[in-house]
Amino acid sequence: MGVWGAGLSSGDFAMDLRSTVRAVARLPFESGQLIEILCEQEPPPSDEQHSRFWLVIADQFAKRGIASDRVREKALGIIDRGEDLAMLEKLGMGASDLKKRRKMLEELRARVAAPAAAGKPRTVLKKRQDLLMSVGEVFVYPTCAGRCRNPYFASKEDDRYGTASAAWEQDGWSAMVIVNCGRAFEFLSWYRPLTVAMATAEKPTWESLRRSEVLWRLTRPGTSTPLHFQRMEFEKIGTWAIDQEKLRPAFPGMKPGTSAAVDDISLANGLNVGPQVAPELMPRPGEPLSHKWGRPCPTIFGIEQILSA
Repeated sequence: MGVWGAGLSSGDFAMDLRSTVRAVARLPFESGQLIEILCEQEPPPSDEQHSRFWLVIADQFAKRGIASDRVREKALGIIDRGEDLAMLEKLGMGASDLKKRRKMLEELRARVAAPAAAGKPRTVLKKRQDLLMSVGEVFVYPTCAGRCRNPYFASKEDDRYGTASAAWEQDGWSAMVIVNCGRAFEFLSWYRPLTVAMATAEKPTWESLRRSEVLWRLTRPGTSTPLHFQRMEFEKIGTWAIDQEKLRPAFPGMKPGTSAAVDDISLANGLNVGPQVAPELMPRPGEPLSHKWGRPCPTIFGIEQILSA
């Protein structure tokens, strides 16, 4: 059955969408504006995920007490016309799972059709999230075999790369410079780091990082809270003047971190470096790209080429 299952939240798409709704629901906007934000990810009507998109949103809105005529009508129409069941049957869902799915849709219909219950107002952000880092700021942080601290673990003893591995213990250092940052919808903060490719035994210095032989890679954008910032032990060692006119041609595919902010993707997800990260994922400029280990990150050789004179 693959990613499809009888449950409403079965599969990566539905689980990711639930996380997105959870993040968007924190914004202090009316339901209509929340829907406009979510609809930026709406699959086309011909897509197999289209019906699930509206059903998941309707389910989450009902559970969170967010009233929306548009969402209610979309979800009820999909259920009443049998669009979701027809798509799943086309995709190969068996009779037993279709029966379970039909029962789930009946329960969902009842929740969505019911008037929104007056309850505790949803918790929303009262102010914009602080920007903990700014463009050009240079940080060093500890690593274990190239792996940064997982900030979701309060203790290093609990931070393990798999249940059978040893606890995280520092044996090296990495460094990053923030080349872009901002706030999605003027509220949710995000950061785009450029990291060194390989961890080093010695703590990097501001001067050593400016040497031309250092290979840097552009990693994914992410978010950070003050607590995560502390747990990852970021230490600012200086600031560089990033020249945006030089940065754009060096990394032409770079986009804002809006999706990372909405989905609350931690900055830690992109801060591992070699040897944890395979060399094939950070080839030097001009080297052939290999997708054997995943999507390679774009790199530059020497930080000076993106700094102001």
